[in-house]
Amino acid sequence: MKIYVVGGAIRDALLGLPVKDRDYVVVGATPEQMIAQGFRPVGKDFPVFLHPRTQEEYALARTERKTALGYHGFQFYFAPDVTLEEDLVRRDLTINAMARECLPDSSLTGEIVDPFNGRADLERRVFRHVGEAFVEDPVRILRLARFAARFADFTVAPETLALMRHMVEAGEVDALVPERVWQEISRGLMEDKPSRMFDVLRESGALARILPEVDGLYGVPQRADYHPEVDTGVHVMMVLDHAAHQGYSLPVRFAALTHDLGKATTPVDILPRHIGHEGRSVDLLKPLCDRLKVPNECRELAVLVAREHGNIHRARELNAAALVRLLERCDALRKPARFAEALQACESDARGRLGFEQQAYAQAARLREALIEARKVDAGAVAAQFVDRPAQIKDAVHKARVEAVEAAMERLPG
Repeated sequence: MKIYVVGGAIRDALLGLPVKDRDYVVVGATPEQMIAQGFRPVGKDFPVFLHPRTQEEYALARTERKTALGYHGFQFYFAPDVTLEEDLVRRDLTINAMARECLPDSSLTGEIVDPFNGRADLERRVFRHVGEAFVEDPVRILRLARFAARFADFTVAPETLALMRHMVEAGEVDALVPERVWQEISRGLMEDKPSRMFDVLRESGALARILPEVDGLYGVPQRADYHPEVDTGVHVMMVLDHAAHQGYSLPVRFAALTHDLGKATTPVDILPRHIGHEGRSVDLLKPLCDRLKVPNECRELAVLVAREHGNIHRARELNAAALVRLLERCDALRKPARFAEALQACESDARGRLGFEQQAYAQAARLREALIEARKVDAGAVAAQFVDRPAQIKDAVHKARVEAVEAAMERLPG
């Protein structure tokens, strides 16, 4: 019985990156032997065990055979005669198919086992599939695209890209379950350069199947006074990368990705203007969120930004009444933290344009200060004045907020 650390831990160590998680493979053991040594079985489809002391996962070496479309269509074989190389050959990329033996105390020993030249591909900065079995699991397309967002200077080997295209054409991507698609997309959004994930998905043809609403933005012209040499799809990627560079949250990054979906359906006769695209964006965004089962936190912020980003961009032109109406539509008085994230997404939109990357976004400061003034109004005290006229309370509170913001207009930034 031998234990190996495999996959990402070896890759990241060779790249000089912090090793966060370790995956262990056990060769030459049976489930009964693992249990006898104190390991606790937890695997459903194949034997995975928790270490009695560290609670880390240890999987028995296994092979797998494709039996149906999709992510779950596999049959597994595990036994003491499965070799390390047989286990590694089923992995996705050569850079993830390296291993190193470790002792029972988890300390590494011996040389790196690298049967598929993953180390050389690391040096070349290339994503290359291990073998033909790559085509059997459509999640691997998403994983590779996510790795591209993490390792932005890597390229996809031509033969691997060809396999990915074949998988898309064969309908493998269509069989993916929504939860797994969102899991990989959301993880990729949180990488350093998420636009690379969408570049790879688009090159493989998978973006049109997974997120046709985003794929449809490519080739759609932007307003001529922004940067006519960049289409809407590229602009959205610049917005997304700006949000990532600022370290913004997942909801903000998802809102950055989806805020302009409606531009894909702008009537041709009004291009490059996009009148009314905000409403069309919301109409496309809601079914997208339903389809991928996007969490409410991401969904709600994305809908808010899609609907209101044009009005937020115009905040410097709005009077006190319009500012308060905007704050109320955004539910900013009840949810100031969410509104702060909406401003982050809008700032990324404004700065995700060529030549605007360092441009100040005074609209955010103006709206933040207007919100502070509006929240100073004691809605309860105002309501107390209309005990006998409850139907007038809402209008009275609104009027008080407008007066508070109006009184501070000269002090508002921008």
